[in-house]
Amino acid sequence: MSEYNAPRRGALSYYPRVRASKQTPSIRGYGAQGPLNFLCYKAGMVQVVGKNVHKASPTFNQEVVAPATVVECPPLKVFGVRAYEKAEIGFSALSDVIAENTDKELKRKINNFKAPQHRGGKEKTEKSPLQGERKKETDFYTITDFEKELPEIEYFTLLVHTQPSFKKTPEVSEIFLGGTKEAQLAFAKEKLGKVLSIEEVFKEGEYLDVRAVTKGKGFQGPVKRFGVRTFRPKHKKQRVVGSIGPWHPATVMFTVARAGQMGYQNRTEVNKKIIKFSKNVAEVNPKAGFQNFGMVAGEYALIFGSLPGPAKRCIAMRKSLRPAQHKGVQLQSVEKIIINQ
Repeated sequence: MSEYNAPRRGALSYYPRVRASKQTPSIRGYGAQGPLNFLCYKAGMVQVVGKNVHKASPTFNQEVVAPATVVECPPLKVFGVRAYEKAEIGFSALSDVIAENTDKELKRKINNFKAPQHRGGKEKTEKSPLQGERKKETDFYTITDFEKELPEIEYFTLLVHTQPSFKKTPEVSEIFLGGTKEAQLAFAKEKLGKVLSIEEVFKEGEYLDVRAVTKGKGFQGPVKRFGVRTFRPKHKKQRVVGSIGPWHPATVMFTVARAGQMGYQNRTEVNKKIIKFSKNVAEVNPKAGFQNFGMVAGEYALIFGSLPGPAKRCIAMRKSLRPAQHKGVQLQSVEKIIINQ
């Protein structure tokens, strides 16, 4: 019989394990053309039935049941365009162009938000010795100003907010664009004041990376937080670490398992496959709705496997950066969706 081994759990690459500074995750995009990331809301999990097409799998060419996550994907409203310029370290925001018509729900998230028509910006008056006062200009940027300063601008992003069905306060984030800056500006100019759907960013069968804030577990001890072994009942204490460090040097290293915050941290999971996009919510909604979420309304996506975070949490998705490794079950198509009533 082999010896029982229970090593300390927990990757040291995630230190410090502190609470996330905000609940809406942020993602940067790289490389591809068009919009590179999107925001959705986690609803719950279902089971999908389909044929496994992975040749190296023991269940190749057989009908299998696999877990999938239902994600509500309401269209994002593009309310602004942001330009970035080079700074001493990295990049800094040059200015924003805000759409004329913005939703009133945006003020719930940004208290001092004002659209251009409500700003009443200070007017600039240029004087000429020959012509007197020239035309007046406002103190905020327009798309025309971006076109004039294009050589100094490095890249553009879209300022968007979500339109959730279960609450009034939206999440605000940036959508990164790929391609040349001329193509980015043309796309941003076209989408300003309009909506961006998930099908404009991803396609069925595509792999993506998911980032979200995990479930919060509060303050936990080293046994639950790191999986250290407990002592026998006769020991003075059971749920503690036997030794937290040497006498010389008299220090506690950061690698020692200690009590502290568990969960509610930013985590990224790579290569999640999009199984399906659909607007037919009747095929995924349980009779009483998903637990802690309710009924899915509008467009949704089925993602293979599980995703971080609880129900109703905002999830950021981006195009996959690493090549997908085909392991386990690979579904050709969804033949049936099993709902846990």
